[in-house]
Amino acid sequence: MTSVELLHRLVGFPTVSDTDNRALIDFVGDYLKAHGVAFELVPLADGRNFNLWATIGPNVDGGIVLSGHVDVVPVEGQPWSSDPFTLVARGDKLYGRGACDMKGFDACVLAAVPAMLKAGLKRPIHICLSADEEVRMAGARALIARLGKDWVKPAVCIVGEPSRMKVVTGHKGYLRIDTHVRGFEVHSSNRYAGVSAVMVAARLVAWLEQRDLKNKAEAERTGGVPHFDPGWTMLHVGMIQGGTAHNITALDCKFVTGVRVVPGDDGENYAREYEDFVRTEIEPEMKAVHPSAGVTITRGYASPALGAEPEGEAERLARKLTGDNGTHVVAYGAEAGFFQKAGLSTVICGPGDIAQAHQPDEWIEISELAKCDAFIAGLIRQCAA
Repeated sequence: MTSVELLHRLVGFPTVSDTDNRALIDFVGDYLKAHGVAFELVPLADGRNFNLWATIGPNVDGGIVLSGHVDVVPVEGQPWSSDPFTLVARGDKLYGRGACDMKGFDACVLAAVPAMLKAGLKRPIHICLSADEEVRMAGARALIARLGKDWVKPAVCIVGEPSRMKVVTGHKGYLRIDTHVRGFEVHSSNRYAGVSAVMVAARLVAWLEQRDLKNKAEAERTGGVPHFDPGWTMLHVGMIQGGTAHNITALDCKFVTGVRVVPGDDGENYAREYEDFVRTEIEPEMKAVHPSAGVTITRGYASPALGAEPEGEAERLARKLTGDNGTHVVAYGAEAGFFQKAGLSTVICGPGDIAQAHQPDEWIEISELAKCDAFIAGLIRQCAA
C-alpha cells in the first residue's frame, strides 16, 4: 500500500483523544503481521488506548526511531466541508482530520515497511505509534520508559510532526497548573463577610498575566531566546469557570494555566513562584475571613522542551537527507523533548504545515507525502549501508 492509500485508511478511524484507538491499532497490527513484523502493544491506564512499538532489522542498541502519534483533536463545532473522517482529495490536497497532524507521517512510515524488510538493515529502525499526544502525552512516556530495559536503546529519534520536511531542532516545553479557589458564600450586599472565589481567582489570573508580561519585557530588552516566537516562557490562562449567581459571593472558581517553556528555562520555577504568592499573599487574607476558604493548586502533566544539540546525530542525518540547512524551532510542544530527555538525539521532521493542524478542513499536500516517502527511503539506505 502507498502512503496515500494508508492515509485513507488511517483517517477513517476517529481516534479522538480519550475515546478509543483500538480499531486503528488493530489495523496497523494486521498490516505488520501480514509483512511478518513483530510488534508490542502498550496500553494506557484507560484500557481503551494503545501504543505500538515495532522493530525492523537487528535487535541491537543504536537504532533509529520514527515516532508519530495516532490521536487527533475533536471536530465538534468546526465547519467542515466534508466528513472529517473520510479522506477527500481536492486538487493536490488531501482533506481529513489528522491528515496533517500527524497521520500523514504515520502513513509514510508504514508504507515503507516492505522496503525496510528488503533492505537488509544493519541498524534497526523502530516504529513508534503513540496515543494521547494531544492531551497528556502519556503514550510517549509509557513507551520511552521501556527503552534500554525491556527493549534495546535507540540512538536517534525522528518525530514526524508537521514541519514541511524542515529540520526542527527546538520546541517549547509545557506545564499545566490547575487552580481551585474555594470561597465562602454570603449575599453579595455583605460581600466582605464572605470570600468571593471568582474575585480571588481574578487576582491570581492578574498575577499570572503580570508574570508573563515581565518575561515579555525581559525578552524585548535582551532579544529573548533566539529563533522562538515569542522568545520567552509564556503563561496563559485558557479556561475558567465559577460562581452560582450574580448576587452571591462565589463558593468555587477553577481555572487552568499553561506554561510554555523555552529551552533552558525551568517551568517549575514559575509554579513555585505562583504557589508562594498564593500561600503568602492570598490565602492568609481568605482564611482571616473564614477558615474553610483557600486555594488548591494541582500540577498537571509536564513535557520537556526540545533543545538544539551541538553535533547531534539526528540533526546531521536529517539535514543530509533533506538538504535543509536552516534553523527552525516551533512554539508548540511535542513528544520530541521526552525522547531527548531519555538520551536519544532527536529532531522534528515531518510532512505538512502546522498551520493546518487542528483546523476545520485540515489538509496535507500530496507532494508533502512524497517528500516524506523520499526522506524515509534515504533513511533506510543509511541504515542498510
